[in-house]
Amino acid sequence: MADKKTESAANILSIRSLEKSFGSLSVLKDISLSVERGNVVSIIGPSGSGKSTLLRCASFLEHADGGDILYDGQYALHNGVYASKAELNRFRTRFGLVFQNFQLFPHYSVLRNVSEAPILHGENRDEVLARAVELLKKMGLEGKEKAYPYQLSGGQQQRVAIARALCMRPEILYFDEPTSALDPELTGEVLKVIRQLAEEKMTMVVVTHEMPFAKAVSNRVIFMADGVIVEQGDPREVFDNPKEERTRQFLRVFER
Repeated sequence: MADKKTESAANILSIRSLEKSFGSLSVLKDISLSVERGNVVSIIGPSGSGKSTLLRCASFLEHADGGDILYDGQYALHNGVYASKAELNRFRTRFGLVFQNFQLFPHYSVLRNVSEAPILHGENRDEVLARAVELLKKMGLEGKEKAYPYQLSGGQQQRVAIARALCMRPEILYFDEPTSALDPELTGEVLKVIRQLAEEKMTMVVVTHEMPFAKAVSNRVIFMADGVIVEQGDPREVFDNPKEERTRQFLRVFER
């Protein structure tokens, strides 16, 4: 299944007609989108619109009920049928995940949190540790290698989580509301890091409620409501001249 090349080589991720329900509740309804390599796609919308579920399906944390998911034109999901377990494990090495609540291991040091996964995947320990130290430096966390999560602020913990995701050298990063658990000052710390990654052309999909950030950093913005994509396009078009009334209603809240 995974050798079927059908999408543009520029698209690292393609989702077509994705469906997901929890019991009788339909959460994702005929979702289709693509993400080009080097682009930042922000997903906005009200709570309960299916944004986080979409990311969880794209990263196989939730099983979709139908549709297609392709990475670099290779099917991970085709007509609701998943690729083999071995193939899915290979696809998992292509993306990194950053959650809103950090999900660090509390009993591991910062350095071990960042380096553990690639070492377990069989990479050379010394090389991984050197990479982890460099990533922590890049995140502004030099000198925190031996600290434990409880000794860090929320913003620092989230930057450790970003370093952990980057240490696996993913092709695409998923952020699920990475600042929702932070106060405004710490939010700024994390958004600064994501802006830097965008400048470095890291491919990212960001579920966020930070509208100015989404407008400034994204190549494309997707507005979701009630499990469907209502509108998507260039950030300036979506924010300054939305075509759909539902989009206008949502954005008015942030203008007050």
